[in-house]
Amino acid sequence: MTSGFFALLDDIAVLMDDVATMSKIATKKTAGILGDDLAVNAEKASGFVSSREIPVLWAITKGSFVNKLIILPIAFVLSAFLPWAIIPILLLGGIYLAYEGAEKIYKYFVPHSHSNTAFEIDEMNDEDLRIHEKKKIKSAIVTDFILSVEIIIIALSTVVEQQLFIQIMVVSIVAIIATVGVYGIVALIVRMDDFGYKLITLKNKKNSITNWIGVFLVKAMPIVIKSLAVIGTIAMILVAGGIYVHNIHFLYDFFQPIPSILGELIVGLIVGLIALFVVKLYNKVLKTKK
Repeated sequence: MTSGFFALLDDIAVLMDDVATMSKIATKKTAGILGDDLAVNAEKASGFVSSREIPVLWAITKGSFVNKLIILPIAFVLSAFLPWAIIPILLLGGIYLAYEGAEKIYKYFVPHSHSNTAFEIDEMNDEDLRIHEKKKIKSAIVTDFILSVEIIIIALSTVVEQQLFIQIMVVSIVAIIATVGVYGIVALIVRMDDFGYKLITLKNKKNSITNWIGVFLVKAMPIVIKSLAVIGTIAMILVAGGIYVHNIHFLYDFFQPIPSILGELIVGLIVGLIALFVVKLYNKVLKTKK
């Protein structure tokens, strides 16, 4: 009886060791898209008044957890019974990401009537602020869903030949890292200026190290947010392009001679511009009918 108990413990230890090993491999494979996820979500979570940054980020984080709870069981079912459906789902998600990236580029170069600057947000009344927050939260959660699908599918592909227990444990660990890790870092980024201000208000000399760090953080915050907006846009296009390049053999072979990042950027831009054109055309047709 005792020997059987210790044998069971030994089996569990071996299984957990396999889970730890496979989790490291899966995390490494998803590291690139986790970086993209960070850039995209940091840009999505910024642009709010200081008092609303954490509540908005928490709402997005909860939405991200719900996304994972929806995606994980579906991913396991698809992997077991409908593996052919995974690629079409990824390609559809790629269209959405590419469209979002292309739309941001379009709005930057083409004049448009409305843009939510920090000043305009400060001037909003409570109702407008709630509407603005809901729109950004919804957009962030939808984008998170697409990125989460890609992260989970990539993680699943590393353990697809393992037993079900290992698949569930490894992919779940990666999903938790993708949420807690990414949004934890995003929280640090969006509160960077507040932390810097607190350092400045400490009763220290102007040339003290804490005061210097505080001033640096406050001054760096606008630059970081603007940079994240650019990085987030590029990241969405790269992720979308990567989905297409790595899942369509013709594109993979065609762009093989050039650096992969350049091929993914070109494909992502093309897909995004086509999607943007279709959406603009559709909206124009709707307006004409009205």
